[in-house]
Amino acid sequence: MLVQARPRRGRVVEPEIGAPLRDLLAALRAPALVLGPRTDILAWNAEAVALFLDFSEIPPAQRALVRMVFLEPRIRGLFANWEQVAAEAVDRLRMTAARTPGDPRLTQLVGELSVHDPDFRRWWAGHGVRTLAGGHKHLRHPVVGELHLDWQVLQVLTAQDQTLVTYTAPEGSPSHEALRILCSWNAEVPVRRDSAIESDH
Repeated sequence: MLVQARPRRGRVVEPEIGAPLRDLLAALRAPALVLGPRTDILAWNAEAVALFLDFSEIPPAQRALVRMVFLEPRIRGLFANWEQVAAEAVDRLRMTAARTPGDPRLTQLVGELSVHDPDFRRWWAGHGVRTLAGGHKHLRHPVVGELHLDWQVLQVLTAQDQTLVTYTAPEGSPSHEALRILCSWNAEVPVRRDSAIESDH
């Protein structure tokens, strides 16, 4: 079950995740995230917890994926190709900034990253922009070791500015088997149902 935040005066509330999308996220057997326009992590399944971390441990205001790539050691340390991942994240964020000039929350996010991370500050000063629909990530996971995963972004046509991001490995590959083991192990670990979408396995 996913609990939506209740509106409060002066507080920005993330878009609601529709029931069909929640059901799809729960049914997937691969790690998956639902992202908002600023890479805010709006929802995730138990497999994503196994791959990354329990996102409920991160305050919602700090739950932007691009922020965690730079400032969350548990995420940053996963990527063997971190510089490539981070540079692509900056370019995508710049594309978002071009589409929504004057967005105060985006301005705040860019300011925070610029103050706390010199790599972000250097890359943000560039001019690259890109919108990627997929790619490859090389992770060094503390439980199962090396993972070579394909990721893809699926646009949610029923919800403005929401995307579904999935992480998979070719069937029969060592990474596919390692990911299967990792997700099976995590199925036995309790996940807070008010913060993640769990599958039934």
